[in-house]
Amino acid sequence: MAKHDHHVHGSPDLKEAARDRLTGRGEQWTGMREAVFDALAGFDRPASAYDIAEAVSNAQGRRVAANSVYRILDLFVGTNLAMRVESANAYVANAHPGCLHDCIFLICDHCGQAKHLDDDSIADNVRKVAEKSGFAPSRPVIEVRGTCEDCN
Repeated sequence: MAKHDHHVHGSPDLKEAARDRLTGRGEQWTGMREAVFDALAGFDRPASAYDIAEAVSNAQGRRVAANSVYRILDLFVGTNLAMRVESANAYVANAHPGCLHDCIFLICDHCGQAKHLDDDSIADNVRKVAEKSGFAPSRPVIEVRGTCEDCN
């Protein structure tokens, strides 16, 4: 993947970009999907499906099941609206849903923040090493745990 600039969307723009990406993939932007995306985008750190279900339940004044949220999150990951932080079984909204990259996360063990980086050279090297060993990588996910700048 070539190096390029991203337009990092702010809150209203991000929701519009997410809706456009989802509908451009032939999916519907339903009220529940919008509520899940709003909740996900409202977290300042990776959020679990249970965190998101609770936020949506509170916003709507009715109970929303986590399994419904999981299905929507799977759709969001598949359409690049969200990224999964594997080690935390949690999700973050993708700030640039129109760009496809392998995930590189820097995760703070103190505050729980996860910073997403786009450096295709790192992921490309991981792919090459995997291929040399006879493995066909489909989706490298790189997570680096440590201490963020704020907690350091």
